Amino acid sequence: MSKAVAILDEAGDSALTFRALAARIGGGVGSIYWYVSSKDELLDKAADFVMDGVLADTREFSSDDPIDDLRHIAIALFETVVDRPWLGSYFMRNVATQPNSMRFYELVGQHVLRLGMPPTESFYAASAVVGFVIGTASDLGQEPPEELVTGQTTREEFFARTVAQWNELDPDEWPFLHTILDVFEGHDDTEQFKAGLDLILTGLRLQAESLGGS
Repeated sequence: MSKAVAILDEAGDSALTFRALAARIGGGVGSIYWYVSSKDELLDKAADFVMDGVLADTREFSSDDPIDDLRHIAIALFETVVDRPWLGSYFMRNVATQPNSMRFYELVGQHVLRLGMPPTESFYAASAVVGFVIGTASDLGQEPPEELVTGQTTREEFFARTVAQWNELDPDEWPFLHTILDVFEGHDDTEQFKAGLDLILTGLRLQAESLGGS
């Protein structure tokens, strides 16, 4: 499965065909059908293979503070999906063939349970954390504009041009954009993610306390 993951990392899911995988492993296409029956199953198993590594890196997180543990786990998943944007599309897509995705969700849920909230709130909390990580990481992992890929412009120049365009907008109609112009121009994507994650986790801690939990 590592060969399939390598193709996905290099060129995305459109490049992962049975023929391409067979060429990479040095065998025939027919041999792949002994292990998977379709490309969808192959993609699910590739995602599960990667999630096995994420679990290995996160299952030992255990401190006196479940919120702190959730933060470490979320950041680990975020870093993996940013590096492998294809993973976000297949995470927990088919739980029958992705036991490691389910185990990761269970791991998040077990730390949420330590907060002592009722089942409904616990379900919402675990889903919010995982959903924020996958959504944000997938968005940041998208293919950048061609001019950045080809080196025609730098990231700093691209954002500076965007800010200049926003600055021309009517501040009465776009008050929020005008408020964040300087922040947006120099922002760091990972720090932006961590700040958003902390907002969610702070709210989760407050909710748990209001419900009489940890």
